[in-house]
Amino acid sequence: MARMSLRERIAQGAFVLDGAMGTQLFARGVEVGKCNDYLNIESPDIVCDIHRAYLEAGSDAVLTNTFGANRFTLGRHGYADAVVRINSAGAEIARQATGNQNYVLGDIGPSGDFLEPVGTLKAGELEQAFAEQAEALVDAGVDGLTVQTMTALDEASIAIAAARSAAGDLPVFASMSFDKGADGFRTMMGVDVASAVAKMVACGVDVVGFNCGTTTLDEYVELAEKLVAAVRRMSESVLVFAEPNAGKPELIDGQAVYRVSPAQFAAAVKRIQLAGISIIGGCCGTGPEHIKAAAKALRE
Repeated sequence: MARMSLRERIAQGAFVLDGAMGTQLFARGVEVGKCNDYLNIESPDIVCDIHRAYLEAGSDAVLTNTFGANRFTLGRHGYADAVVRINSAGAEIARQATGNQNYVLGDIGPSGDFLEPVGTLKAGELEQAFAEQAEALVDAGVDGLTVQTMTALDEASIAIAAARSAAGDLPVFASMSFDKGADGFRTMMGVDVASAVAKMVACGVDVVGFNCGTTTLDEYVELAEKLVAAVRRMSESVLVFAEPNAGKPELIDGQAVYRVSPAQFAAAVKRIQLAGISIIGGCCGTGPEHIKAAAKALRE
């Protein structure tokens, strides 16, 4: 029997994404500061092993190792001309791990700079960069695209438009990264939840969410409630997803340390599910054991 499309599957209920890629690479000896995306070319077995660990833990989908595989981010490592090669390899590695049983989301992260006049990026150049990445991922056979960890509405809008254009009938996910301050949840660039949701829904995404951020587990649950309410005010058809970190990190000897256990993470994930989110994975600090515990909680 043919596998149902990702769009059909995410509409059915509990859907488990994977966890962090970076921390798992470091755990396998990859040097901090190295171009993680180039490992798709240089060390594909390491990337594939991480995908398989998440799938064995219960993930329904894995994200490609292409978070920073846009022209601007790769250029900082000297790989600006390898965008298509790196993204294609990332999609192929993920597909090799999943086979025909699970799903692959092409991962698109921010450029690492800001649009003029705040930064140096020109809108046309950024649009071309995201289009180049998105098209490479779709051509390599991903089941959908996810634009994530955005903090500025202008960059998010350009990335989503590029993903939406390249995706065709494939679903597009989009998320922003929020922290909680005195005036509530906002991104680093000051975008509140309602504004973020309104822009992403207007851009035509299929699934809206949040990921990353320096937030406690209780605050992630609160954020989930606010995000669901904001989405429902805009649309009844748009789905919601969440990829929280393993709690709020502690800075120890210059390194971010996440102390949340798999059991604690799973308990928070269950509360996020009860808030109305059925598509859930993990971000920084989470590993296969966190996803295993979360998958069990989500499917109970």
